[in-house]
Amino acid sequence: MRSPLPRAVLTRLETGRVVVLSVLLGALVGGLSILLRMSLDALLRWGSVLTGYSPPGTPGEGGLMMAFGEALPWGLLTLPVVGVAYTLLVPAAQGDAMTQLVRGYHTRGQWPPVVTQLRTLLGTGLAYTSGLLVGRDSAFTSVGQLGARLLGRVTRLDAVEVRTLTLAGAAAALGTVLHAPLAAAVLVAEVLYRRFEFEFEVVMPCVLAAVAGTAVYGLAYGFTPLLSFPEVGTPAAPQLLPLLLVAVVVTLVGLLSLMVGKAIPDAWTTGWPRPVLGGVFGLLTAVLAVFATPAVLGDGSGWVQLSASGFVGTEGGMQGIWRWLLLALGARLAFGGGVLPSVGVGGLLGAGLGSVLGADTALSTMIGVVAFLTVTLNVPLAAALLAVAWGGEALLPTALVASGLAHALSGTAGLLPSQVASRGQSGVHLGGAALLPDTVRFIPRRAPDAPAVPYDALPAQAAAASDAETGGRELYRRGVPPGWRGARLKLLSLPPGVEIVGIVRDGTVRLPRPELLLTPDDELVFLARPDAYAALEGLLRLPGA
Repeated sequence: MRSPLPRAVLTRLETGRVVVLSVLLGALVGGLSILLRMSLDALLRWGSVLTGYSPPGTPGEGGLMMAFGEALPWGLLTLPVVGVAYTLLVPAAQGDAMTQLVRGYHTRGQWPPVVTQLRTLLGTGLAYTSGLLVGRDSAFTSVGQLGARLLGRVTRLDAVEVRTLTLAGAAAALGTVLHAPLAAAVLVAEVLYRRFEFEFEVVMPCVLAAVAGTAVYGLAYGFTPLLSFPEVGTPAAPQLLPLLLVAVVVTLVGLLSLMVGKAIPDAWTTGWPRPVLGGVFGLLTAVLAVFATPAVLGDGSGWVQLSASGFVGTEGGMQGIWRWLLLALGARLAFGGGVLPSVGVGGLLGAGLGSVLGADTALSTMIGVVAFLTVTLNVPLAAALLAVAWGGEALLPTALVASGLAHALSGTAGLLPSQVASRGQSGVHLGGAALLPDTVRFIPRRAPDAPAVPYDALPAQAAAASDAETGGRELYRRGVPPGWRGARLKLLSLPPGVEIVGIVRDGTVRLPRPELLLTPDDELVFLARPDAYAALEGLLRLPGA
């Protein structure tokens, strides 16, 4: 069977339309990310004045590898208020930015309204800059999705392009904040599914957008890796068992956090209990900052840098436990989502375990990062690529083993409720109702054996424009011929110039998947030249057709 896409769409793809749009979107998102970075930096300064504490930064963001100040109890009293505001701004039904991205794709482009996305961006920025367990990457993910919407305002995009470019915009934003464009592109294509599967159709647009976005962002803030690890190589034989134990323990701890989150009743995460629990979460964070350690403030990426450099030791394990507690209790309220909170928890746990077991600190920290990120987001390959982007190619074998082990032990568990198990369960690949080109016009159902007629409901001016785009082809709709009933679409033999672009079943238009079985009640939508379709009708009138 020929391609189910109209030839006009295929021509646009072949001439590089998606390539050009991906690069333009990446550059746009890179510029928006610069503005977001400036805004977050300004808010962080105010937040540190309010709480009296500034966590260590990362080399890639120009931060200092040390903490400043002591947490002020009176300043930390703002955290419950921010927790309430965050749960009110981030909708329970949509979740955080990453959850919105994944859910919107699987629902075939049903993204939240712009107002909802702006509210999510505002709530994420407030929570991050105040010190709650929200990663700065969540704010960038929102900006990436909004960048795709802006691009859609200046150029006409079909449904497939909107889905693809929205993912590409998120990849561009994540590439800027993680300082790892390739890892960000793979992460976006991989995070959609709980199993080790990819949305490979979007990988290249995501790569192009992420590279372009990082190039623009780097002009303003440089190209230093987000984290800078000491030079490491393949672990020596005596290190293998301790590092293996680090990977296993961090994986099991990550699974336990998911189990704790699932134990929270659904009724507590919606309605009036949601903002109440948001305030309780903020109060718990403040209490831990005062009576345990102020290191629980922030997303923890700066502490991972200190751990890898050998400045934390066994103390990092305790910090990781406190952060793990916050992530386990707050995940159902959209706290702790995204990439960097998992990086912080896993890195600190790995550093603490490595110090106890006598393993190399840098390796154990990175193994903790890879294992925990694999468990929470189901992104084993992207987690390994992040380790390579931050620590060098020598980490690749160790990172792949750690991520593979973590994924094998954790199975299909995950932190994102909008993930689906596999491509076959995604709404994009189920073949449900789909948007066909604007030239489609429905007409009353005809008898199955009656010849099809062209759609001629377009005005003359619109019809001329449509003919110019489709090369003089028209859309036809007819019932399934008797000889085709029960056959799979891939087995049909069509004359040159005739394509099946839709199946009308139960009142909805479905994509023509090759394995789809035709039923007597179906109707077929053809895109064909009039002479080619006349030839098809002639063949169907032959005996036995």
